[in-house]
Amino acid sequence: MARHENMSRRGLLRKTAGLAGGAITFPYLVASSSLGKAGSASPGSRIAIGCIGVGGQGTHNIKAFLNNPAVRMVAVCDVNEDRRQKAKNLIDRHYGDKGCATFRDFRELLARDDIDAVVIATQDHWHALVATAAAQAGKDMYCEKPTGVAVAEGKAMRDAVRRYGRVFQTGTQQRSERNFRFACELARNGYIGKVHTVKVGAPGPEYKRAYRKPPTEEPVPAGFDYDMYLGPAPMKPYNGGRWAFPDWYLTWDYCAGFIVNWGVHHLDIANWGCPAVSDEPFEVECKGSYRNDGLTDNINDWQSEFTYASGLHMTYTNTGNPNKQGCHFEGDEGWVHVNRKGIWAEPASLLNVTIKPNEIHLGTSTSHHENFIDCVKTRRDPISPVEAGHQASYLGLVPEIACRLGRKLKWDPAAELFVGDAEANQMLTRPMRSPWRL
Repeated sequence: MARHENMSRRGLLRKTAGLAGGAITFPYLVASSSLGKAGSASPGSRIAIGCIGVGGQGTHNIKAFLNNPAVRMVAVCDVNEDRRQKAKNLIDRHYGDKGCATFRDFRELLARDDIDAVVIATQDHWHALVATAAAQAGKDMYCEKPTGVAVAEGKAMRDAVRRYGRVFQTGTQQRSERNFRFACELARNGYIGKVHTVKVGAPGPEYKRAYRKPPTEEPVPAGFDYDMYLGPAPMKPYNGGRWAFPDWYLTWDYCAGFIVNWGVHHLDIANWGCPAVSDEPFEVECKGSYRNDGLTDNINDWQSEFTYASGLHMTYTNTGNPNKQGCHFEGDEGWVHVNRKGIWAEPASLLNVTIKPNEIHLGTSTSHHENFIDCVKTRRDPISPVEAGHQASYLGLVPEIACRLGRKLKWDPAAELFVGDAEANQMLTRPMRSPWRL
């Protein structure tokens, strides 16, 4: 195995200036697990995990990993002091000590060579920067969806994960639920005949408790690093709605909208059950409207149509459409529909099928978090590998671009570019505020 030079925390922080002052260039650090120390390899050891972003979803992930005896949560990072302290207290109470470290800057957490893996649960505009840095620092990752706010960010994340040989689990947890897996296995194994239509329905931004705050300037709260929170996003006057849930979900600077952030779940199932939706070139049209409500300004509703030269057709719309929520596969011999409430099929007898040993089996994960830990130990790909996360994300990002431009676009999945449309291709990348860049 090639030798890699270890590096001090200060050295890594110097090098991560590449994250904030040029192309990411800091060297790959070998995790302690790779050196035969604490972490993935030895059967009796525990995997040391740090969590970057400890809001609602980050805390949910912490609780899930605390219940796994193969794990030791050792550090948390957040730009908000109150959240950092609450997460530390949660972890310390569980272990009965004061061992959890806290960080404001994710680069300091990544510089610890005793950490084997990280959970990334920041706002979406940070996912790619943190994940690419984590890959280069030798950390395995459980990363919330989507893979970023632009297609180029997902590409950078995927390429970094593969270049540095990291284990990466996308937080598209429906793959660890039996009904979703079974629906995809029915479709993949021909039980409904040849799939000709896929219908995806996802919720639009219908939060009743959205702040809808006017975009006025407010004092930055004590203990909150607003500049670090913004990171690559544009500098704008502080307002609590810019980082509080759910308004940040609905604001373009930090999220590409529900068409990506929530829709990625069911788009992932569409891709799992019918890989042609991302493998084959397609044309896409999308009609919709955009929010203009306080700080919130991203897509509000959408109706998109994907057409493929093979005759395959996919629709993707928000809740309130005829598809309703979930993923619906139609073949020339039947159909299967699945969502978080259940699974339905025609003929209904399909629901009693047993997938044969020689047919396609899509995995046996029953817990997304446990599956990740098992794969950290074995170095296999988890149930939701980085490629799947990237593809599901761009299946939402691409129609959003078509909607924003108001015209039909042609997508080449091999090149991951639009065909003959320079303006659309420029939108595959989001500008990043200096000094941050991929």
